[in-house]
Amino acid sequence: MTHLTLKKFSKFALLFGLGASLAGCNAYSRIASIGEEPPLTRIENPVTSKDYQPVSLPMPRPEPVIHQASSLWRPGSRAFFKDQRANRIGDILTVVVKIEDKATLNNSTSTSRTSSEEAAITNLLGLESQLAKILPEAVDPAAAADLGSTHSVDGSGAVTRNETIEMEIAAIVTQVLPNGNMVISGRQEVRVNFESRDLYVTGVIRPEDISSANTIASSKIAEARVAYGGRGHLTDVQQARYGQQLFDIIFPF
Repeated sequence: MTHLTLKKFSKFALLFGLGASLAGCNAYSRIASIGEEPPLTRIENPVTSKDYQPVSLPMPRPEPVIHQASSLWRPGSRAFFKDQRANRIGDILTVVVKIEDKATLNNSTSTSRTSSEEAAITNLLGLESQLAKILPEAVDPAAAADLGSTHSVDGSGAVTRNETIEMEIAAIVTQVLPNGNMVISGRQEVRVNFESRDLYVTGVIRPEDISSANTIASSKIAEARVAYGGRGHLTDVQQARYGQQLFDIIFPF
């Protein structure tokens, strides 16, 4: 085996090993679950997750709470006897996710440029007559230089996007910020036959944006993170194989 062949074999072995390591991350679990429904994740406290990070945002100065003596009405309450809206850690509220994203962009660019330059050396202290002695062939001083260039660019592009998501999900208040805003987190999993659909919502909300029915629109969530996806046989078929994904990443052309 020549040195060049050995070098090529080493590169192939390295790429094959890298692809096998990527594919082996969850290959065992996928093989073990052949013929079974995708398992649902356990209900866990999102605060104890290793990826959980408390939210820290700029806060205004806290305002003093004014209590009115001999008054049954509580500031911010929408019910005379009790406010049913979520306001403490652990409370549940409903998030109405409604996303209608439409965008159409068209762009066209066209440029054209033509230039031409001519220069003649008819008299140069009489030295123009000596050009025939310097150059191998006679040169016409009246046509000493003639330059020309043409440049043209034509480009166009179009982007059309239409996305619609409408659903509701219950979320839990995981943190109450110093100014009264609340951090919510909700996750929903629905399994139909061999396919699981996952919906995840998190963000920061204001108590004033919660309706009397204890619901809030997704458009009222600051720093919103909405994820909707699936797991199962259909999702696996729609995705490219690990080798193809690795090839698309490392192939330079």
